[in-house]
Amino acid sequence: MPIEILMPALSPTMEEGTLAKWLVKEGDEVSSGDLLAEIETDKATMEFEAVEDGVIGKILVPEGSEGVQVNAVIAILLEDGESAEDIGSAPAAAPAPSAAPTSEANEASAVTAPAPSAPVSNDGTRLFASPLARRIAADKGIDLATLTGSGPRGRIVKADVESASAAPAAPKAPAAPEPAAKSTPMASGPEADTILRMYADRDFEEVNLDGMRKTIAARLTEAKQSIPHFYLRRDIKLDALLAFRSQLNAQLEKRGAKLSVNDFIIKACALALQEVPDANAVWANDRILKLAPSDVAVAVAIEGGLFTPVLKDAEMKSLSALSAEMKDLATRARDRKLAPHEYQGGSFAISNLGMFGIDNFDAVINPPHGAILAVGAGTKKPVVTASGDLEVATVMSVTLSVDHRVIDGALGAQLLQAIVDNLENPMAMLA
Repeated sequence: MPIEILMPALSPTMEEGTLAKWLVKEGDEVSSGDLLAEIETDKATMEFEAVEDGVIGKILVPEGSEGVQVNAVIAILLEDGESAEDIGSAPAAAPAPSAAPTSEANEASAVTAPAPSAPVSNDGTRLFASPLARRIAADKGIDLATLTGSGPRGRIVKADVESASAAPAAPKAPAAPEPAAKSTPMASGPEADTILRMYADRDFEEVNLDGMRKTIAARLTEAKQSIPHFYLRRDIKLDALLAFRSQLNAQLEKRGAKLSVNDFIIKACALALQEVPDANAVWANDRILKLAPSDVAVAVAIEGGLFTPVLKDAEMKSLSALSAEMKDLATRARDRKLAPHEYQGGSFAISNLGMFGIDNFDAVINPPHGAILAVGAGTKKPVVTASGDLEVATVMSVTLSVDHRVIDGALGAQLLQAIVDNLENPMAMLA
């Protein structure tokens, strides 16, 4: 019977996406692994592969469609021997998972609830079952992982479910008291109509929010409302680091490598998290997770927003390896070609606006991280030495934004001191 192709969840947090481009058309034959479409999430544009062989019978969601919900039916795949007539009254659009194709729906018209999402076995692999089979299994309390499919390539069909014995119904949990009212979204200022009326007599351009900007707005609002930030500031003398960097770059020139100040900052933070392991932690709602490796995220500005790709096990990597990896991640971030595992996770982040001439600023923590380091520009300033003499030095101002639920003041001060020591004594980072 015809197979529903569903809008995939390309990341753990994805709820909807944009079907940017179809790479196939109706009537095309496809095999498992063939590329079907390009899907835009809030973070990246990713390719979507076929999981079964067949012919594209009908495309239900046109390319360019925004806000397509995960698990909505976007196309119909025909199996061997099937034709477009088997699709029957397939829905014209797919705002949500639709009813079963009519080849089975006509046999069980009483089954009208949406099909549950595609099931998986105990080892995490997908189980192939028809939509009607999934509905009947859900109604009868049957675990599809216990069945052997008799359909093409082991697909579980209606007959397999109907011939199985229903599992005993699980006892109902006591009903929880209903809340007095649904939770309201976080406050975000006056309504849009109010703002529009306020500026009705002024010229302006209305810019619609894309998925990335919506996500940034929601997460940063959540961060500032729910995370108890506090801030620690230090000035760092960079002269020793700049001299050491020049020596290293002269030696690396033959290899085509060039280290940036940011590469040293990444390494310094990664080592500091090892030196102060209690600060290498994230907030997990009702507990704290202390990480063993130093997974450091670095903010990368792109058109319309930003990414924070994560350099994993950064404490173990050389400066040249960190530099090469960061360049690759930044390039692919700007092209929106990062995979979810490359920008999710980490316990600590770095946001560097020094290249834009910013002296200092306060960065917003990216949950669930425990802290983020805001890095300003290195500038020539008069400083007083330990002996009381006045000299000119290159000084960089940094601000550590800390989640007080994870890191207390003294612990945050220890972490920042470790970062300062590493940057002011760069040769020690190679020891």
